[in-house]
Amino acid sequence: MTINLAYQLRKSQNILPALVNESSALLKDSSLVSTIGVTDLLRRAYIVGAEKYIAFEPLIFAAVIYYLMIMTLTLGGYALERRLQRSD
Repeated sequence: MTINLAYQLRKSQNILPALVNESSALLKDSSLVSTIGVTDLLRRAYIVGAEKYIAFEPLIFAAVIYYLMIMTLTLGGYALERRLQRSD
């Protein structure tokens, strides 16, 4: 049982950087495709800009939100990688 657990931890430690990278790419690509029929953030920024006759403010706001989501995901991945390295 403990050998299997150690093997699983080693596998997850090896695949973690690729998993974080793919999660970041998926989050970045979510502006291209709506998920589960919900209007994504970038499309909503375009709609607000068209309704209020302002072009840049909604897009800047959407960019800040995307940046914060990507940084949160990236820093969380780094923290998880450090924690798995400490467990060795």
